[in-house]
Order: sequence, then C-alpha cells, then structure tokens
Amino acid sequence: MTRYAIDRARNTLIAQWSTGIGDTATVVAELPHEIPPQNALRLAAGLTHLSHTCWRSYTHPASTADQHGPRNLGRHRRQERDAFATVLPTLTAAERPADEPIGTKVEQAAHAVARTLHTLDTPQLATHVSTDVAAELAAVEQAELGDLSGRAEQAVALSREDASPLQVSQADALLHAQPFGCEALRTQIDPTAAAVAAAHWFHVAVTVTAQHTGMHPFKVVAGAEQPSKPLAIESLSDITAVISAGGRPRHVVMPLIRNALHVAEGHLRGITDVRQRLTAAEELIEKAHANHPELDLDPDAIHLPLTPLNPASPAPDLLGNLLHGIHTCWQVFQHHADIQRPSSGTEAAEDPRHEQLRQSFLTAIRKEAAHRGVL
Repeated sequence: MTRYAIDRARNTLIAQWSTGIGDTATVVAELPHEIPPQNALRLAAGLTHLSHTCWRSYTHPASTADQHGPRNLGRHRRQERDAFATVLPTLTAAERPADEPIGTKVEQAAHAVARTLHTLDTPQLATHVSTDVAAELAAVEQAELGDLSGRAEQAVALSREDASPLQVSQADALLHAQPFGCEALRTQIDPTAAAVAAAHWFHVAVTVTAQHTGMHPFKVVAGAEQPSKPLAIESLSDITAVISAGGRPRHVVMPLIRNALHVAEGHLRGITDVRQRLTAAEELIEKAHANHPELDLDPDAIHLPLTPLNPASPAPDLLGNLLHGIHTCWQVFQHHADIQRPSSGTEAAEDPRHEQLRQSFLTAIRKEAAHRGVL
C-alpha cells in the first residue's frame, strides 16, 4: 500500500511505497503554510488508511471467499470493491460529507479524507489529492490484471489470498531462466504467484538432488534448516509432502499463506492444524519430562507457533524460504559430487569442474520441471 507523510523541511505531502527492494516516493502536493500541522498529518493518515483499505480488495479478493448466503464474506468483499467507484466523487463533492456511519470501509475511509479536505478548504490541494488517489485506485486495478508495472509495483510487497495465472506463468519463466532466483522475481511478480512457481522449482530441485545423491527427499529438505528461522523448514516439508503425493504447488502454497494472513488478523480458520500442533507439543513435553526431569517444563511456558510463516508478510517470507531451499539442494548436489571445492569464491567461479557441475544441476532440474509440466 501507499504510505503518505508530511515532509516538514519542504512543507509537502508525499506518497511512498515499496518496490520490493526499497521504497520510492513522489510529491503529491505543496502545502500552504497556513495549514495547521496537525491537520496536514491528519490528511496523510487518512490517505494512508484509504490506500490500505483499497489494497485489501486486492489482497483479499471476493473470489477466494465464501459465496453462499446473504451475509457471506464474498458478497461483503464485492461490495468493498464496488465502492471504488464512489471514492473520487466523494473527494470532489462540493459539500462536506456527514459524520454518520457508511456501509463499506472504503466509503468510510474516503469520507474521512473528504472531511479533512473540506476542513483545510484549499481547492488546489484537494485537486492534487484527488489526482493521486485516482492513480492509486488505477494501480490496484492494474495489479488485479496481473500487471505490476508503474505504481502497481507496490503489490510485490503484499501477500494475496490468490495468485494470478499470468503472474505464476511469468514467475515460472523467470525461474526457468534463473532457478536460484533473480531480482525481477522480487520486483516484478506478486510474491504469492512467485511462491507458487518457486514451490514447483523447489520440489523438482529436491527430486533431482535425491535421485543424484540417493538421499531421501526429506533428508534433502532437512539441509535447508535456518537457525535464524527455525520454522521455515516446516513450510518446505509441507510443500514437499503435498507435491510428492501428487498435489499441485498452488494447493499447498495458498493454504499456507491464507492461514498466516488469518493469524495476522488475530484468528485461525479451522481447528485441525491447531489440534495437531497441540498434540505434538504435548508429546514433546512428555518426552522431555521422561528423559530430562530436571528441566521441569511448564506447559504454560511453551510458545506454540500458529504458522511457519511471518504473518506480517507470509508470501515474501515463503518465497525466501523456497529460494533458500533451491540453493540448499545445489549445495547438497555439489557436496555429493565430491569435487574439491576451492577456498575462495573467485577460484570456484574459475574452476571448470564447478561450473560444469552447476550446469549439470540446472539442466537436470529444468528437464524435471518440463517433465512435470503444469504448475
């Protein structure tokens, strides 16, 4: 989403958003010096909230929600998305919006901004703000179509409950060219779609490595453990298990991301996963009591993870796990080849055996990916 702020040094309203590798910013308008600072800040806060509310229609589309019943979630989300058409008329209306409840969150956010603009009573500022909001709405609509160029690039930092087939295809093409990942994967592709494609390439990397080394696939996956992210291995194990059993990458990636998004909002959907986590935790506590009674573990002191992903940004987090997993497969593949690796990176790059082995690994996973076909 776009975050709005006041540049006090230049007395301007600015808009900034993530590009996947850093933020970019643009000047929305110069502020009249007579505007009270608190009103300017209130305008920036209102615009940030409006942007957040509108981008939620992108991250939580109606198509992924329950469509049954008069009060179903899908219908509610469609109403929020339809409310986009009311935003600009609200901001440009001659009369100040009334301070009374409005149906959708999008309309509420737009009315709050409009009331602030009327309080400021600066037509030129209102025009600039309306122009910027129009660009923001257009960016959301553009992202929905799978085009993340221009201002829509901010979608690369968001986690979506769905994945555009076009974006998945584009991510797959990028990974075919560079299976270890590339900057374009993080700056041009929706991370949920990128994770779906990366899950496919991670699994073929695991398969190729297991065949080459004679190791069990889950032993290959275990090598991707990260001390700084102890739960990351759980997401990779889940993906390996589902795809190995014949499931599609989308069928395991989407539940992982959606569950994390639910956790971020303070709730869980379903109790099966929680029951399994509780059972596993209780079994570990029993074993600890039996084998190490001196620890005296208190069940109330145990931290129970609800998701293996970062709830604040599950899709980018999962994508990072998968790319790390692919790189781990290459390391295992390389280690099993028993080539005496040079001590420095420069020597490794110049060693023809190292490069031949790397190309052999890449050729093998591309062949396996082509064999498996549809994501």
